[in-house]
Amino acid sequence: MFYLALVFIGGLCGITTVLFGFGGGFVVVPALYGLLTAMHGADDAIGQSAMHIAVATSTCVMIVSSASATHRHLRAGNIVRDYVWPLAGYIAAGALLGALAATRVDGGFVRHAFIAYLGVTILDCLLRQGFMSQGAGAAPRAMGRAATMAGGLGIGAIAAFLGVGGSVMTVPLLRRRGLPMAKAAAMANPLTLPVALAGTLAYLAAARQAPQALAPWIVGYVDLLAFAALALGSLAGIRLAAPLIPRIADRLHARVYVLLLILVMIGMIAL
Repeated sequence: MFYLALVFIGGLCGITTVLFGFGGGFVVVPALYGLLTAMHGADDAIGQSAMHIAVATSTCVMIVSSASATHRHLRAGNIVRDYVWPLAGYIAAGALLGALAATRVDGGFVRHAFIAYLGVTILDCLLRQGFMSQGAGAAPRAMGRAATMAGGLGIGAIAAFLGVGGSVMTVPLLRRRGLPMAKAAAMANPLTLPVALAGTLAYLAAARQAPQALAPWIVGYVDLLAFAALALGSLAGIRLAAPLIPRIADRLHARVYVLLLILVMIGMIAL
């Protein structure tokens, strides 16, 4: 039943990845954290490491989901290559730092940081102009070198620390640069890949510091069985949702994006 639930969660992850660029973290982290704590309790080693396992496994799943979604968006013509590089390089550098930092702090701190970050992002999307709607005929604007470097390092560090794909930063950033919601969400997928790769490597490397493995199927903090179930569901969800990409109106797309962030935050607070 546990792994069937993960396949279903993976399907939701795939749908949100291809439509909103979430990369899976905003679905996988709270869901896997809740399931692990419910199954193992606070006294079990896995239960005590549940947040780290959820974050690490999420970054691993994001490799699969973001790569698949990027392929879909490339075929649909939604990827604006000028925004991918060098932003992706700075995101990768920041992600290494963020993931290494996350392995050295308490899981409870990571959970509270995750909730706080969601709250700030929701308020930013609702209160600042340029996200919920855009003026007619607004042309995309290029990013300067300083904004690319600072933004990329910050996005990578925060995203890997929290186990999310960075879409919560890249989508608003690109949206305010004049991109329509469909393309801003699409761009989050290739920009999530460096976070996912760097984060997964850092969490796998954490195995060398642990006195013993948490379980035979857990390497570092990555739960390989959970990863397999989540990845399978994610690929199915991406395939199911991909035809919907051109059918969602821009303003509705933005509103649903913010609504999903609110639902995830409520879920994390309730856990």
